[in-house]
Order: sequence, then C-alpha cells, then structure tokens
Amino acid sequence: MARRPFIAGNWKMHKTAPEAAKTAEQLAALVADAADVDVMIAPTFTALEAVRKGIEGSPVALGAQNLFWETEGAYTGEISPPMLVAAGCKYVIIGHSERREYFGETDETVNKRIRAALDHNLIPILCVGESESQREAEKTFSVLDKQIKNGLQGFSLDDLKDLVIAYEPVWAIGTGKTATKEQAQEVHAYIRSLIGDMYAKSLADSLRIQYGGSVKPGNIKELMDMDDVDGALVGGASLEAETFSKIVRFNK
Repeated sequence: MARRPFIAGNWKMHKTAPEAAKTAEQLAALVADAADVDVMIAPTFTALEAVRKGIEGSPVALGAQNLFWETEGAYTGEISPPMLVAAGCKYVIIGHSERREYFGETDETVNKRIRAALDHNLIPILCVGESESQREAEKTFSVLDKQIKNGLQGFSLDDLKDLVIAYEPVWAIGTGKTATKEQAQEVHAYIRSLIGDMYAKSLADSLRIQYGGSVKPGNIKELMDMDDVDGALVGGASLEAETFSKIVRFNK
C-alpha cells in the first residue's frame, strides 16, 4: 500500500517568535510546490501564532511539541489541547525521548496525552525508541513493544486511523549517528507488524512510521527508499529553511 510521505520538523527549544516566523516564511516559499508529501513544523509554544501566519496558504502544517491531558485548570506551565487547536495546530508530538528523559514522561502519561489529542482532533505523533545501552543489550524490540503497547492501551482501531509513529533511536538524536537504512527498515517493519498484531492489518498497512535521528539531506533519500520508512521527524536539520526544504524535496 502506498503511504503518503510525511516530513516533520521539531524545532525544540530554538527560535524566538520573530526568528521562527522568518524561517517559516522562507520554508513555505521553498516547498510551495511540494504536492506529493505532507510537511509539518513544530515551533515552541510562544511562536505558534507567528509561525501559523508565516505558513498560511502553503503546504506546511503546524504542530506542537507537547500537550497536557486536561482542557483547563491549575496546571502551571502546561498547555491544553484547545489552546493548540485555537493556535492552528494540526499535529502534536507526544512522548519524545527528551520529554521522557528530562521531564518524567512515562508510557502512562503518553497514553493520556494521546487520548487528549484525539479527543480534540489533533493528530498524535507517538515517539518511541531505545537507548544505546538497550540496543547493545539486544533489547530494542522489547523496549518498543512496551512503549507501544502501554502508550496505546485502551484505544480502538478507529481511534488510531490517523496515528503517526516516529521511531527515534535515542542514541542517534543530536549525536550525528544515524541508524543504517537496514537498521531503520528492520525496526519499522517490526513496528508495523506489532500494530498489525495489536489491531488489524489494515491499520498496519496505512500507518505512517517516521524515522528520526540525525536525518540530513545526505541520508534522507536512502532512508525513504526503505519499504517501511514513510517519513522523518527531523531535529537540528529542520532549523534552517533551505536545509529542511532539501529533506522535504528528497524525491526531486
């Protein structure tokens, strides 16, 4: 089954609102004719409105880097699903390894965040991945099994029709190391098979699985040539419009 490629940029804690708006406008112009791929950028919360204006009328969609599972309340420092919707977001990244490592994110809170996203018609990008020590101990598949099963516990087949999964080996994020195309394919195929076993082959076949971890213009094409790699969640290389546009236009 042909799955539409999906290239997303996670800007993490970079760019003020004016800086983000400028980059967004540049990117929108560079990928204006990208009709064969879905594109998303996720700036910081303070830059969402500025970026929304910068990408208006372009193929670039707006995403957020996180959300809280309540719609409102005494949750200092958090942001709710309705706030993201009002800011123009279509996607939200959930369970990124940096959230897990630095901010106590667990499979259980990931599960709550996915439910909140779906309840407000936001498309969740569920991030999963193993550390270097876990890979060396040959625990990659058991780690992913736990993250996916616990993260998606209680969801129905219909709930997850738009779900995106991003496989991000922790050892390749921001390190310059990249999984080989064969390593990426092996893990993506495993994730697809697992979703098929948990739900249905139809969902597994349509599920878009992104690869994340030091993706660059120089390696995107060989990764995308793999049968089960459907896109990329790009960190550092998404911060510069021209560089990121080359990743988006990997087929050109």
